[in-house]
Amino acid sequence: MTANSLFLACSTCRVSMVEGGGDAAGWSIFFLLVVVLLMLGGIGFFMFRIARREREHFDPALSDDYVAPAAPAVPAAR
Repeated sequence: MTANSLFLACSTCRVSMVEGGGDAAGWSIFFLLVVVLLMLGGIGFFMFRIARREREHFDPALSDDYVAPAAPAVPAAR
């Protein structure tokens, strides 16, 4: 296979893809990208909404007191 035949094959495949519905493949990729972005945006929106509502309706009487973890014991120097 020579380099010239590789270039001919690539241009042939490209022309047949454009004439045979390559535009549909491009639109389907664009559509799937939009769907993924909308799903990620929706998930982010609801995470933000849940965090905001939790902060607004937080009742300190129902929360546990914060207990700091005990400092690890330092071994005595010998």
